Amino acid sequence: MTAVTNIRTDEVALRKAPMLIGGNWVDSASGEVLEVENPAHRRPIAEVPRGGAEDVARAVQAAADAFPLWSRTIPRERGRLLARIADALEARVEELARTIALETGNALRTQARPEAKTTVDIIRYFGGLGSELKGETIPFGEHILSYTRREPLGVVGAIIPWNAPVLLAALKIGPALCAGNTLVLKAAEDAPLGVLMLAEVCQEFLPAGVLNVLTGLGEECGAALANHPMVSKLSFTGSTEVGKLIMRAASDRIVPVSLELGGKSPSIVFPDANEDWVIDGIIAAMRFTRQSQSCTAGSRLFLHRDIFDSFLNVLGQKVKALKLGDPLDETSDIGTIINEKQFRKVCGYVEEGLKRREARLVIGGLPPKEGPLSEGYYAIPTVFANVANDWRLAREEIFGPVLVAIAWTDEADAIRMANDSHYGLAAYVWSHDIGRALRAAHAIEAGWVQVNQGLGQSPGHSYGGYKESGIGREFSLEGMLESYTQRKNVTINLTH
Repeated sequence: MTAVTNIRTDEVALRKAPMLIGGNWVDSASGEVLEVENPAHRRPIAEVPRGGAEDVARAVQAAADAFPLWSRTIPRERGRLLARIADALEARVEELARTIALETGNALRTQARPEAKTTVDIIRYFGGLGSELKGETIPFGEHILSYTRREPLGVVGAIIPWNAPVLLAALKIGPALCAGNTLVLKAAEDAPLGVLMLAEVCQEFLPAGVLNVLTGLGEECGAALANHPMVSKLSFTGSTEVGKLIMRAASDRIVPVSLELGGKSPSIVFPDANEDWVIDGIIAAMRFTRQSQSCTAGSRLFLHRDIFDSFLNVLGQKVKALKLGDPLDETSDIGTIINEKQFRKVCGYVEEGLKRREARLVIGGLPPKEGPLSEGYYAIPTVFANVANDWRLAREEIFGPVLVAIAWTDEADAIRMANDSHYGLAAYVWSHDIGRALRAAHAIEAGWVQVNQGLGQSPGHSYGGYKESGIGREFSLEGMLESYTQRKNVTINLTH
């Protein structure tokens, strides 16, 4: 069976995309399927297997069978295979980008194509780290040789979300495989097609069973993977609520776990930064062009009171100029929310903000109920001013394009409000006074703080959260070593 075939249902051509288990493209053991919807038009575009516990067991066994040979493969050779995967994937970037846009609703030009290109960079980056799986020697004296080795953990179970599915899949595949582990990856049911395409490219170069990709529901397929006794490591990206369930599953077997979870990230703007480039940076940090479906979205904007109104006026004009439309249209800046459940959740937060008399609507509001935008899950970029830091709008991760602006006058108070959150993933600081900016960056409780920029993650920097935003690091050499290897010490008495 090939990775993707076409079928016809009710006059609509659907793609049928099977799962990858043990080097074979297979249906679910039950024969049941899930529909994948295009969120821009609310129509099904594909069917994927509804994997369950039996499929998980097959995939984990395949990974376990492949582990001995793969773990003994010379690390540089593993890296070379990843590099070849990156080259082959690069030749299909445009196809991959259009698939991402079609299934996620992320705009092709601003989001899907950059995600596809970054995926290539990530696989290539980790392919170059094969020679970095080094140990150390310990100076116990001339008669003792003591050294450490970096060894793979075994079968890794990984679960990813739908907001940047292919990139996040690469962040599991690259480091796990480079380090010598085998992998069972559960794709998000709302956006599995790009991940399966990535798996198709990988399978051209990898031994059977090294990479296995499952599709299915979280409570069925994901839970079975998290609780499987042969899984030696769990890696999860997604909501904090589900991350806690993953951590409980790991605790029952005392297996290592890495969690990249939610965020409610602050942006602190000092009064000397009331400039267009800062406003552009705030828009980028808020991830408006990804419908703010990002755990690093700078969704709490702490503006100094002296610049509060003037800054928001320009911000509103710039946000209004962004084009909301069909994700596959090259002129669209912003696409759609992923599905109806998330769309209704975002609308509910907007409704709550509109009902607060203290709040001022700077721009946005509820989506139209007629016209082209009503055909899909199009959420209007929305900014509320005069919000208090203890409101639900300022405390809960909306995962949609709703930005709240909070005024401050005292720097210590701004830092206190920024840290008054159970999240601690990302943060942004804006000021021409670098000393002041760095003082704030050091005081903020977050795993990743950017000063005077609102960019996304890049291969090579350690990325992860404080507090309930997660455990462990990704995107980097140290993230690979900490998350996907274990250290063994060997001590030899040389006198005998």
